[in-house]
Amino acid sequence: MRDDERFEIERAYDLLPHVIGASLACVWFRTNGIKKPNEDEFRKKTVEFFAILSGIESSYPDEEKFSEIRSYMKNRYNQEIEKIIQGKNPEIEKRYKRYVDYG
Repeated sequence: MRDDERFEIERAYDLLPHVIGASLACVWFRTNGIKKPNEDEFRKKTVEFFAILSGIESSYPDEEKFSEIRSYMKNRYNQEIEKIIQGKNPEIEKRYKRYVDYG
């Protein structure tokens, strides 16, 4: 698959972990009155909300012409989960720090 064929999917996975996962995690912690979750708690909750997107690749038909993009999406989703858990997604870490500093 050419880079230009997956450009939009790459951009989506650059944004979705913090736009969906971390944003919803912040609301969850705020609603529950938890002002200072630790990093692992925040990452875990972020993954729980990001998991809403699990299987999103199946929104494309199970046809040969979509097989590469479906595979790419599944792999990228799993990579993003690992990055969140390991603290290697800079946007998630930024959201965590902002939340504990400003709630």
